[in-house]
Amino acid sequence: MTFSRPVLRPALGILLSATLLTGCVTNHETGNPEGWEPITPAAVDEIAAMVPPEISAKGYLTMGTNPPFAPFEFKDSEGNIIGLEIDLGRALASVMGLELRPVEQDFSKILPAVSAGTIDFGGTGFTDTEERRANYDFVNSLYAGVQWAQQTGDHVDPNNPCGLTVAVQRTTVSETDDVRPKAEQCLAEGKEPIEVLAYDTSDNAATALVLGRADALSADSPVTSWAIERANGKIETTGEMFQAAPYGYAVPKGSPLGPALGAAMQHLIDTGEYARLLQQWNIHEGYLDRALINEQPLGTKD
Repeated sequence: MTFSRPVLRPALGILLSATLLTGCVTNHETGNPEGWEPITPAAVDEIAAMVPPEISAKGYLTMGTNPPFAPFEFKDSEGNIIGLEIDLGRALASVMGLELRPVEQDFSKILPAVSAGTIDFGGTGFTDTEERRANYDFVNSLYAGVQWAQQTGDHVDPNNPCGLTVAVQRTTVSETDDVRPKAEQCLAEGKEPIEVLAYDTSDNAATALVLGRADALSADSPVTSWAIERANGKIETTGEMFQAAPYGYAVPKGSPLGPALGAAMQHLIDTGEYARLLQQWNIHEGYLDRALINEQPLGTKD
């Protein structure tokens, strides 16, 4: 089952961050995480040689993206687009001997722009789905799923949530495919009901957990990780990530740019830079152990 931003884009286009002043998750963000440093590996000649000539000639890659969707892409206090997908895209471009130039676009226009060739590829929290693979190849970046959080020290079981108050972002899969069905099941079994606190943004849902208005939070795993990092130790994960699906960078179907990006991804994985980059954004699950295009290892057919 797929989930997250590409399927339910209007609800997930948010900026998830926090202030340590109150320990609450808020809509204000100043910049990269504490301890962040740029990761721009040296170019690898054999990978640079795989880049389509028209891209090599201009010396840069354009990546369509649609902030805010922290930690993947959002704007810092100076209006610069930053985030995990920006950093990873820049590292991939660097391995290919290129510069990355993010291009802010409406979400709905990014894939058409990829098809039209007005941008080189798209990176904005895309889920790699069978439907999208009909027209695009996806250079996978990580797996993400639904991850619950609780107040630190509590004992919330996502598989036994009857009687709990659970915060979610409205119309996301966490609400529609996770918490609401569980709530219906609790009622059908005659157990205590789940109180669902649905908010317009994930930051408000996370704040409800931090302040004790909710017993738990259900959200996309990277969003939950980001909230935990910014909540000053007040919340933690509980249970395992589930409903995992791949995120990916979109290129035109059959484009030679896909294998070039895939080779660059493999290089980042092999050198440890991929893991280091994700760790800077507090992502500790869903790592790739080899480069994939459309969930297939490089050089194989999907």
